[in-house]
Amino acid sequence: MLLKVFIVIVLLVIVGSLFSALFYLIKDKGEGSRTAKALTLRISLSLGLFLLLMILYYFGLIGQPR
Repeated sequence: MLLKVFIVIVLLVIVGSLFSALFYLIKDKGEGSRTAKALTLRISLSLGLFLLLMILYYFGLIGQPR
């Protein structure tokens, strides 16, 4: 149960980072680097979550319900 909550929180942070990148893109009119930093954070979190899920699946901590 705790793992599910962690995954949902990380997904919400990823979506929040995406919307903050949109906000900075509109506010800075493409002149600043805050948009790139927010998108970099989003990609890093997405890759980290994907790798975590693959590792958990490999070790059998998550998988098909029995």
